[in-house]
Amino acid sequence: MKKINWILVVLVLVGFVIGRFIGTFFDGTFLNYGQTFGLSSPIELNMGFVILTFGLQFHITISSVIGVIIAFVVYRFIR
Repeated sequence: MKKINWILVVLVLVGFVIGRFIGTFFDGTFLNYGQTFGLSSPIELNMGFVILTFGLQFHITISSVIGVIIAFVVYRFIR
């Protein structure tokens, strides 16, 4: 089984967050253009004594993709 490289996972998540922040900062430019993927309404599981609600949605923009690419470049330098 392959070992998960947690530094890469954290850097990619940070790249998404920073890219999304930059995209909202430059609202109205091409950097904020993107697509939303996921569940439009959450799924609810009612078992009588507990109710679980599941939902997941991704909003990928051009700036978040640029942030992930920068995260991969940073990973190559620190590896």
